[in-house]
Amino acid sequence: MNNAVDKVDPNSIPKRKLYTGAEIPAIGLGTFGSDHYTADQIAGAVKGAAEIGYRHFDCAAVYGNEKEIGEAFQEILSGNISRDELWVTSKLWNDKHAEEDVIPACKKTLQDLRLEYLDLYLIHWPFPNHHSPGVDGSSRDPHAVPYIHENYMKTWRQLEELVVLGLVRHVGTSNMTIPKMELLLRDARIKPVANQMELHPHFQQPGLFQFCLDNDIVPIGYSPIGSPGRPERDKTAEDTVDTEDPVIVRIAERLGVHPALVCIKWAVQRGQIPIPFSVKREKYQSNLEAIVKDPLTETEMKEIAKFDKNCRLIKGQVFLWEGAQSWEDLWDLDGHIVKKY
Repeated sequence: MNNAVDKVDPNSIPKRKLYTGAEIPAIGLGTFGSDHYTADQIAGAVKGAAEIGYRHFDCAAVYGNEKEIGEAFQEILSGNISRDELWVTSKLWNDKHAEEDVIPACKKTLQDLRLEYLDLYLIHWPFPNHHSPGVDGSSRDPHAVPYIHENYMKTWRQLEELVVLGLVRHVGTSNMTIPKMELLLRDARIKPVANQMELHPHFQQPGLFQFCLDNDIVPIGYSPIGSPGRPERDKTAEDTVDTEDPVIVRIAERLGVHPALVCIKWAVQRGQIPIPFSVKREKYQSNLEAIVKDPLTETEMKEIAKFDKNCRLIKGQVFLWEGAQSWEDLWDLDGHIVKKY
């Protein structure tokens, strides 16, 4: 494959401006694929994606592949790409929320990724509830607890300290809800610049999405095409399939592309940052190309906005605590933080 022909100019990729003035590329490469691919395969995708124009990479300690991705970054940065051209995100896992664990966990991620700083560091889930890799949906952490804001703020203070230390440029949240975000915004000294959340045409989260925009928080959307490769524990009979939606299929036929690319175009044009994952070059390349040509029409954007099915795919059952009723308790659906023990 001729890289000179297939490359997308990184300067042509749209950017989102954070409240700090920094700019983040409007699409990134996700790196969660441990259920299906080896760490080396995912690291290979990172290297290949950088070759064709990606500059934004979304990592996490729990994915179990940061050491291999770090080797890919070493190769990338030894070429003609400089560190300040990359945007690298990582995340603090649930078993490292204790005050004394946060900074060492971040330092371990930096060591593994072979970087001196992260552009963005997120608290992966707002609960310290841990689960082992590969567990099924019925698995529960015996020490699991509901959201405790005082404890979350102790963790957040350590993220703020990482900014002071220069190890992290920006901090953010993930898998949050409006009532939890309201408390964080009230108490934070350094406000989150981004919230990572499930976002795709069948799960648009309009309330939380707008809340983020209103508070200068950039929404970063995971599972942007409906996560067909999500773990089996997250699949239920009620789940819908974005790429089979008649509206998405019709738009894809008009453009002569796969329906997944319509989801990616929609995400970027709506104002969120999708982080699709693939180790297949033709897929991650077509995702990147999709956002620089053949935009959806205003009418098509309005059509997609109308068929939100409120279908959450990543339900988080494995984070439930004793006494919780169901996965809905994680998401504060009535506007109040659930505190049932």
